[in-house]
Amino acid sequence: MDDKNNKLRMVDLGYEDFFETERQRRGWDGFAVARVIAEYKELYRVKNSNGEYLAKITGKQIFGARSRQDYPAVGDWAAITELNNEQAVIERVLPRKTMIKRRASGKNEIQIIATNIDVAFAVQAVDNDYNLNRFERYFAIARDGGVKPAIILNKTDLISKKELDSRLGQIKSRFGGIDIIATSAITDSGLDKLKKYIETGKTYCFLRSSGVGKSSLINKLIGKVVIRINDISVRTSRGRHTTTGREMYFLKNGGIVIDNPGMREVGMADTNAGIDDIFGQITELARSCKYADCAHTHEPGCEVLAAIKSGKLDAEIYDNYIGLKKEAEYYEMTEIEKREKDRRFGKFIKRSKDQLKKFGYY
Repeated sequence: MDDKNNKLRMVDLGYEDFFETERQRRGWDGFAVARVIAEYKELYRVKNSNGEYLAKITGKQIFGARSRQDYPAVGDWAAITELNNEQAVIERVLPRKTMIKRRASGKNEIQIIATNIDVAFAVQAVDNDYNLNRFERYFAIARDGGVKPAIILNKTDLISKKELDSRLGQIKSRFGGIDIIATSAITDSGLDKLKKYIETGKTYCFLRSSGVGKSSLINKLIGKVVIRINDISVRTSRGRHTTTGREMYFLKNGGIVIDNPGMREVGMADTNAGIDDIFGQITELARSCKYADCAHTHEPGCEVLAAIKSGKLDAEIYDNYIGLKKEAEYYEMTEIEKREKDRRFGKFIKRSKDQLKKFGYY
């Protein structure tokens, strides 16, 4: 890390003082460091100033992992052993500065979308995908992980300027302070603005459902087709993307973008902090509620309900807030139940071992 040229190149990969400090603090300075830029089945691709390597994690890491969160993810910085010019072993994963996660579809477990992200683009198309409530969902999981959210409103070629101005007006009215970039990969509208927004050495990811045109945008940013897009669907007018994994791409201007599969659902995990942050108006009103533990659903003296009745608070925003809160609280409740179940199982195992020892079987 002392060589000036190598230092610059590592910075271009997103390496910051935060990661170097953590590496030194843990005594891992004997290892090289590399960034996880792609994730495959049981394999990772990592990159540092020496090149790119296919890497595996150690058996110790596999057996010591308590959940999928303990495995490397795209965006992570890892301490590695370089075996040769093509292969490496991931020995440790450095602490994450930021992380975007969600509850996996149909499961009560966390799925990491990406780590060490600077900005998360919430991407929607102006056609049938457009939904203001979904933006709030994306913002909540971004803010909860310490990531700045921004909006990309794509496929603007599909609507008139008047319709586009109306959509932009709705977004600005509801999400004041959030950066918005309107784009079209067909006409190249807004692409220069998007390129200028992406800074050298900073990492960006895309939160979106399938078919919003994200792959076309990334291809435009890179300047060549690196992500294949299937033929346009006649029924939906959407390109059927073929992204099946997570991968990092490096732009000509030095910016870094992470491509990840589209998400049919973005389930809330333990994201109460992010929800409170993005619904700042409700959080502020709640401080004046009669009861400290007010759920803002039926309680007397609730300032949030009073604000809805008076028209000070939009009912749709309130409904989305309550829905996201219920999701997050349900996840946390089931997590507590799961830990209690694990605790009881652990006590059962201990009692069983004690019995086996008592009778000489262990």
